[in-house]
Amino acid sequence: MEFEEDTIGPTPNRQADPADPNQLVLHMDGFEGPLDVLLTLARAQKVDLTQISILELVEQFLTFVTAAKRLKLELAADYLVMAAWLAYLKSRLLLPKEDDDEEPSAEELAFRLQLRLQRLEAMREAGARLMARDRMGRDVFRRGRPEGLKLLKKGSYDVTLYELLRAYADNRQRHSITEIRIERRPIYSLEDAIERLSGLIGDTFTWATLSTFLPTDLKDDRLRRSALASMFAATLELAKAGRADLRQMETFGPIYLRQRHDEEGGAPVEKQANDNSE
Repeated sequence: MEFEEDTIGPTPNRQADPADPNQLVLHMDGFEGPLDVLLTLARAQKVDLTQISILELVEQFLTFVTAAKRLKLELAADYLVMAAWLAYLKSRLLLPKEDDDEEPSAEELAFRLQLRLQRLEAMREAGARLMARDRMGRDVFRRGRPEGLKLLKKGSYDVTLYELLRAYADNRQRHSITEIRIERRPIYSLEDAIERLSGLIGDTFTWATLSTFLPTDLKDDRLRRSALASMFAATLELAKAGRADLRQMETFGPIYLRQRHDEEGGAPVEKQANDNSE
């Protein structure tokens, strides 16, 4: 009779109560108590199975199994596995040792049994930890309203490098120029130039360059350029009115001006006009 490691059944987890009708209590020489306790002690090598009568064990077991069949078949199956393993182990201890590699020795059976018990203990501990965890509906409860699904949207663009650079340039241009303010440039008005030139040219009877009539208190270069342009326009206005003579000796050369005189070399035209009015 061969028993593989996986065919050895676990020890039933029952209390050793002799009054329990589902408990098989043995009364034999050398041991008295439940069968599962005998099996556990035999595995731990605390009970010498060679001193126990296998005949008494079988008779008491058959009586119990016959009664257990009417009550619960699973209970009888558990004890059947234990009794078969116990009988097999006792037979191996009673028989002499043979040099047969196919049959495991008693030491190998004891080692397999030790690994089996360690595995069984680990499963029991894992089951106890699982049963000790919080249960849904008893220890913890779900929320009354389930949460909605969170949608993550990722956009993708199929563009060329030119389109990407153009979009970047347009965006930079829109945000770089928000408001345009044109600064008012300082100018020297034509009226101020005519007034200044009319006051200075009245005392000038010789030719003088236009630059001599420019204001000397102007610090800004832009204002000085504006004054030069306005003074030039003022000389043209005075020459048009017959109050000044203009002369330029060469192209892009300096412009000379003086107060206009009469044709006979007399008084200036402006003074002569004032005398005639009197």
